[in-house]
Amino acid sequence: MSDQASRSVAMDDSEGEITLGILNAVEENSKLTQRSIAGDLGIALGLANAYLKRCVRKGLIKVQQVPSNRYAYYLTPQGFAEKSRLTSEYLTSSFQFFRRAKVQCADLLQNCEHTGVKRIGLVGVSDLAEIVALSALDSTVELAGIVDSTVRIERFAGNPVFASVEKLGPVDALLVTTLKDPQGRYDKLRREHPDVPVLHVPLLRISDKDEKQPGPDAMSDPERLR
Repeated sequence: MSDQASRSVAMDDSEGEITLGILNAVEENSKLTQRSIAGDLGIALGLANAYLKRCVRKGLIKVQQVPSNRYAYYLTPQGFAEKSRLTSEYLTSSFQFFRRAKVQCADLLQNCEHTGVKRIGLVGVSDLAEIVALSALDSTVELAGIVDSTVRIERFAGNPVFASVEKLGPVDALLVTTLKDPQGRYDKLRREHPDVPVLHVPLLRISDKDEKQPGPDAMSDPERLR
């Protein structure tokens, strides 16, 4: 790849990451400011302003004036769709993905050990599920299997694959490992299995609150598992 092409790819990656960061920030807090966006993303205020305006022009974000001459920002349906697409693209950056996922999976499994979570089920056949399976080899946490009704395989990464959560048997928690609309899968699991804690790693950028509502960009609080 030429130097010019490399710079072009790097620029596209950077632009996509900034746009994704802005969409996530707006989803988490509609009353944010351009200054807070710049601070959270570590970019210049002028750059944050430019990207925010671009998102508005593209129909990804809606702006509404609120009292005290301030503005509130909301994701449009197109904005949610773009956030999902950019998240998938971001997660497929193999080297960065593997490095971050390995650390985060190890941390999550360690938290499970400390809070008495002994058996978990993975939801989604993916590279992330494989990394969790590898991390589990150094953990006391048992993997009950992987739930994925979209694949036609019996085993993946050394674990059985089932079509439904019920096939896993008793589990202490479920862990989202799908890379295709992880937020949607997380929301559905919480609706359908309200008595089972649903976990996720930060890189999936899942909101912990109700569907399409603001939430911290972090894994579920292990204290909720007690």
